[in-house]
Amino acid sequence: MSTPVLAVVGHPNKGKSSIVATLAHDLSVRIAPEPGTTTRPRRYPMKVDGRILYQLVDTPGFQRARRALAWMREHETTAAHHAAVVSRFIETHRRSGEFEDECQLLTPIAEGAGILYVVDGSKPYGPEYEAEMEILRWTGRPRMALVNPIGTADHIEEWRAALEQYFGIVRVFNAMSANFTKQVELLRAFGQLDESWTACFDEAVRALKADRRERHRLAARAIAETMVEMMVLVVSQAVSGEADPTRAEQTLEKRYLDQLRAIENRGRRAVERIYDHAGVNRRETAFELLEHDLFAEETWLLWGLTPAQLALTGALGGAVAGGGIDLAAGGASLMLASLVGAAVGAAGAWFGSDRIAEVKIAGVVPLGSKRFTMGPSRNINLPYVILGRALHHQRLVALRTHAHRDSLDVPPPDSTRAWIDELPTTRRGALERCFTRLRKDQDSGPAVDALAAQLEALAGKVDEVR
Repeated sequence: MSTPVLAVVGHPNKGKSSIVATLAHDLSVRIAPEPGTTTRPRRYPMKVDGRILYQLVDTPGFQRARRALAWMREHETTAAHHAAVVSRFIETHRRSGEFEDECQLLTPIAEGAGILYVVDGSKPYGPEYEAEMEILRWTGRPRMALVNPIGTADHIEEWRAALEQYFGIVRVFNAMSANFTKQVELLRAFGQLDESWTACFDEAVRALKADRRERHRLAARAIAETMVEMMVLVVSQAVSGEADPTRAEQTLEKRYLDQLRAIENRGRRAVERIYDHAGVNRRETAFELLEHDLFAEETWLLWGLTPAQLALTGALGGAVAGGGIDLAAGGASLMLASLVGAAVGAAGAWFGSDRIAEVKIAGVVPLGSKRFTMGPSRNINLPYVILGRALHHQRLVALRTHAHRDSLDVPPPDSTRAWIDELPTTRRGALERCFTRLRKDQDSGPAVDALAAQLEALAGKVDEVR
């Protein structure tokens, strides 16, 4: 079963390279706003686990399509020989320089590649495109048209009406915003172009879906590891007896916050690598909210929990802990332990410390100094702030296509509904059970495993159709 090859062709500066980058998941594809960026055909294989599923050929744009078609018509005999005339055109002008771009883009098609013809749906249709579409029809190769709206989508319907005269399949596909589901749908359409390709693209879809699930699993693991590392963080320093304790405490807190930011940033980079966006220039609001009260309204609205949500979360965590007593008692306590646990948990959430972590004096060390320590955090809101930020970042990265060359902006969410409200009660209870165990035991190994298992389903939600 040979690997399908598709040549991406069209007018200059219509988003051909963006289409290639998105469908090949390849950041090495050169993309620039000025026309003529692609001057030679280049193949980009789509690989999963080192296996090539299909290949895309990025090509130069048509430059002299009308003159090229005129030459072909001068040498036309019958429609049955159109493909041979195209091949003769390539051989005749390959080295003349007169039709260099046309020869470059037609060569892979003459060698057996299918055709993806790309147009910009934000620009009006014009008859100047008909010559190049007619040339592509002469090749006799399987072909599809993609309307890539660069900006607005004002002219999609007029393009569709014209393209359907030349292409058996016409799809609207925005290379910058097409999510994974859209990409899979397009691959299935590729399989309809040639029956010999159907099995290849069906296999490609299965492989890409499995690969996507694995990336979500790895992202969930990376987020869990980041969260646990932040929650168990402890920093300390020796302070001389003559030093100002308030100043020492402020210095220690700054170190603690700086290390939290560094851990979070490492976690962000890990997630970006998982989705093949390593090295992206990320612009994100820093963790400065942690410098203030985690129970401040601004923090609740952005990432953490409101007082009511904290009370419910505390109740969930307390009920979970109490439930173990009821279970051990065979139910004889008539759920009394759960009710007591819920009340205690809710009260802890309401009246717990409003600091990220407490500063403690460990005792006198040699030379009359004292050792100040900060952490690990017991703050009930901290893991929700961390998790809310992490899931927001993971969603933006997972949905980012490889056609993007700009910075990754990670703004605050624009939804008025807190992310935690979208979770079912059972999921919230499971998360709180992980956090409660971690706050009590500080055993990071089992905590990572349990938390990663819960986060895997949340990480995969980015591919749900909205």
